[in-house]
Parts: sequence; structure tokens; C-alpha cells
Amino acid sequence: MAARTTARPSRSKATTRPPSRRRARPLRIDHTKRWRPRSRKGGRCGYTLDGKTCERSGAHYCEPRADRVVAFFAELLVHPTGPFANQAFVLAPWQEHEIIRPLFGEVHWSDQWGRYVRRYTRGTIVMARKNGKSALLSGIALYMLCGDNEQSAEVYGAAATTKQAGKVFEPCVRMQKRSPLLAARLTHIKNVRRLIDEQTDSFYEIITADADNELGHNPHAFILDEVLSQPDDSLWTAMRTAAGARLQALMLAITTETSDQVSFGAEFIDDADRVMEQPSRAPHHFVFVRKAPRTQDELDRLHRLFPGRPDLPVSIDPWDEANWAWPNPALGTFLGLQSLREEAEEAHTNYKKENGFRQFRLNQRVSQVSRWIPMDLWDMNAREIAPHPGWITARLEGQRCFAGLDLSSKLDLTAWSLLFPDGSMVWRFWAPESTADILDEHTDGKFSEWAADGWITLTDGDTIDYDTIYADVETDHELYRIVDVTYDKWCGEPVRQEIVKRTRLKMVESDTTYSRMTPPMAEFMRGLKAKEYAHYGNPVAWWMADNLECKSPRDDPDRIRPVKPDRGKTGKRIDGMPSMLFAIDGGMRGLPPPSIYESRGMAL
Repeated sequence: MAARTTARPSRSKATTRPPSRRRARPLRIDHTKRWRPRSRKGGRCGYTLDGKTCERSGAHYCEPRADRVVAFFAELLVHPTGPFANQAFVLAPWQEHEIIRPLFGEVHWSDQWGRYVRRYTRGTIVMARKNGKSALLSGIALYMLCGDNEQSAEVYGAAATTKQAGKVFEPCVRMQKRSPLLAARLTHIKNVRRLIDEQTDSFYEIITADADNELGHNPHAFILDEVLSQPDDSLWTAMRTAAGARLQALMLAITTETSDQVSFGAEFIDDADRVMEQPSRAPHHFVFVRKAPRTQDELDRLHRLFPGRPDLPVSIDPWDEANWAWPNPALGTFLGLQSLREEAEEAHTNYKKENGFRQFRLNQRVSQVSRWIPMDLWDMNAREIAPHPGWITARLEGQRCFAGLDLSSKLDLTAWSLLFPDGSMVWRFWAPESTADILDEHTDGKFSEWAADGWITLTDGDTIDYDTIYADVETDHELYRIVDVTYDKWCGEPVRQEIVKRTRLKMVESDTTYSRMTPPMAEFMRGLKAKEYAHYGNPVAWWMADNLECKSPRDDPDRIRPVKPDRGKTGKRIDGMPSMLFAIDGGMRGLPPPSIYESRGMAL
């Protein structure tokens, strides 16, 4: 196969960098400092194991509970395959302290059950392949089967095919056979791939990925391997909705990054990525996400989220060995460094192999599209939280600003943005009433709440009422001193003519191409990092910023443009972001020179 045309060094840094470039430091994690909801419900925990009693109360990390699972691995299980085969399954530091201890040690008080239970009912692990995930999942499945003190526990494993699901079940069987205690306690029924614990009347078995045939279960644990291979969310939803009757049910999914930007797998991984960034989004959701950054912004985000970690990537160079440990936490133990070096050499001059190396070894999404705004940056630019839209208007009335207009189809949202010289950002959003129910489904009912609070204007009927838009633009023209309006040329000439007719505002045509969007997007990111903006906590803008993705051409990653989501396949909307980028574009063109009459009167 011919070499790629892109110029590259003849040898990768993987072969030229000295192996001891960066010393590995022991992993030290203070579990008591992990984020958790502030809750004082419940008295003293009192959980005791081997003479150690937890004295904490409220939502907390219970060390004896975590010790129990760690001891289960070390004392009852052995590694099923590989260089450590038949040796005691002593968890690696990253497995113990970043997955097992937080997943099983974090507890909170349950009013329903009147006792402390595990806080995490859902877990998502995203990391590169060949990092020992099958053995780890097998150990978790065995613990949930016979170590969790659950009577009649039902533990299920699933993947796209029963063969794939068997990759987690088969190590379980090997562990069971090689452990004297488990071999005596568990029965393996080979023809149906089931392990039975008669002592607690529990079982672990593999199920198919056909959700229509998987109703009626009552899972204590459900393990889904390789989410990226699932066609949709039907199986996950079926099993998750069936787990509500259990005391401490656990839904656990593990996967490598997907290459399909619009898929259940991509949405699943993106959701986990957002929870890693802001755990308060879903306090019940445990995430362990390890992906090599593709852009400098992604690298900066990692260093903000995990300050001081020695295994963090040092650059976005895929060929630098110093960047391989983050997506491959087992590098140097379960996963050999030399094999990665060999694959890197092969991928270095072969486009198809490079994609495979990036996706399966660096855990990168092989796509030109990526999520753009880190929400920690967005939150740092709130400045103050506005209680209602009118509060912002009162503060900015009479000031100069630049406007941006993104007029969507008659059946969806339209956005109008204003950017002020002090960085203040103001939006108006309009949508037909008919869209409210659809978007409520994707925002947990928040869309209608935003409309009721005045952040969105719903117009009667199934289509946008343009007269309402024109009237609101006229109102802002009277409230503020709008320098000009930058608008998407696809808005339509009749709209432009009507706005000019009513307001005499200067309208500047633009579009969402690379040439027009790269400068304002670069300026927007620079301003966010410098904390120069103030969005005042606008909830609709927050939602759209969270949904915003950007695209770069493969031959020039410095050029970017926003990507509008497929409205028919997702509930994502970003209209407020392109409109604000148009306003930023206007601001970059600069204010007109002040009139002499602003500083002195007219001479007669």
C-alpha cells in the first residue's frame, strides 16, 4: 500500500525517545476527597470487615466495603490468562483505586430501604483494548453473583453477539474452576452458559442482544461489553428499567471508542465524558474514561480535570510514547510496550492502520467531528447567575453590541444573539409550540420549564411565527445600540429585507464555512480560556454549548466550523452557538469610529 502524502518524520518518536523519559510515580488517591453529593442523611455507617469499622455518616466512602471487594479478587480469584495466569488476582493500582474502590465503596443513605447502599447504580468504563477489561469484568460478575449478599441474584452478560459476550463469561468459568472455594460453590451448566450459586439461589448467564426477547428479567447486575457494537439503546433500556426492584443493582458497560459519530455508542460515550467533567450531572453514574486527546483544547481540559497526574499525555502527538499510558492504564503490565511500538511503526505510514491504532490503542474517535466546548470553561464564564432574562436587560440597556442571527427551519428553533464589549452575551430563542414535547423528551422536561421562565419564546402552531421574531428584534433595537447584524445567508432574503425595513439595521451576510467560522471560533475559545465572557447562566445556551461539535478538514486541523446535529436522529440543538459566533464575527470587525456629536454638541 502506498505511503500517505502527508509529510512526516522518517521515524516516529516511539522509536527515538528514550524509554525512561518520565519516571512513573505511585498512584495516590485520597478517596475521601472524591466528589459526592452533600448529604447528611443516615447515622453512623457501622459497616465492619476484619475488625475495621466505618465511622462515617451521610454520603461517604466506606473503606471496609471497598476492602471486601478487593479481598474477594485477591483471595478467591486468579488471573485466567496471560503472563499472570493462575496467579492470585491482585488488582493493579489503577484497577483498585480508580475503578473497584470508588465503584463499590461510595455509599449513601436510602430512605426506601432504610440503610446505606451503594451510590453508583450505573458504571461506564471507556479505555483502549487489551487492558485486561475482560478479566476485570469477569471478577466483578463473580462478586455480584456470590459475594454481594444478594439472594436470588440475576447477573447477565451481553454484547452484540453471544460469542462476544462469551469473552467475559469464559474467563469467569476459568476463574471458577481454578478457585477451590468457587469450584465447590458454583455449578457450571455448559450447554446454556450459566453459572449457578445454589447457596443464594443466584445465577449468571449470557443473553442475546435482542431486547424484544429480554423482557421480564430482574437483574442484580447487567454487564454490557463493547457498547459501540450495539445498534441502538433497546437492550440497555430494557435491562435498566428492569433493575428497579433490587437493593443495589449495578448496570455496567465497558467499551472502546466508536468511529460512528451518530450512534448509540457515540451518545453513550459522550454522556460518560460529560459526567467525568461534571459528576454532579449524574451522582449515580460512575465513569472511568481514558482517551488520548486529539486537540490542544482536549489536552488542556485533561490537565484541568486531573492536575498533577504523572500519566497524563504531554502532547497530542499520537506517536509519542509519553502519551500512550493515559488511554492504556495497563501499559507495562497486562499490555506490552513493545507490541504498541510495533503497531505504531506500521500505522505511521498507512492511513487505514493509523485509524485502527488511534481508535483501538489510543481510544480516540476516528472522526473529523469532536465535541468542542469544555463545560468547565463555559461555567467559569458565567460571571453572575441571572434569575430571569429581564435581569440581564436592565443591566445592559443602552449599551452598544453586535448581533447574530441563525434562522432555522420553520419547524425548529431560531436564535438571536447579542455580544457586548464587556463580554456580556444575551440570547433570544423562538420555537413552535409543537417542538416542546419532542425536546422535553431529550431534556428531561427542562425545555418547557425554560419556556415558562422566559428563556424561550414558544409561538402558536406548528411553525415559527416570523412576526414575533421581527417584533422582538425591533424591541432589542430600541433597548440597545446594535452596531450591525451578522446573519447566515441561508436565512433568506425576505427575512433580511423585513428586518432592514423595520429597523434600518446594517445586515452583514455570512455562513458556516471553514473560512468564515474559523476566526470567530478561535476567538471564542481564546475568550473562554481568558474568562472574558459573561453568559449569566442562560440555561438554554448552556444546553446548546454542551451539544456543540466542530469539524476540521483532515489536511488542516486548525480550520474549524460548527456541525449542526441531525435533528431527526438526536434531540440536540446548537442554534444559539452559531448565532453567537456571528455576533463575535461582527465584534472582530470592530466598532465604528465614534461620532463627534457623542462628545460635544452641534456648533451653530
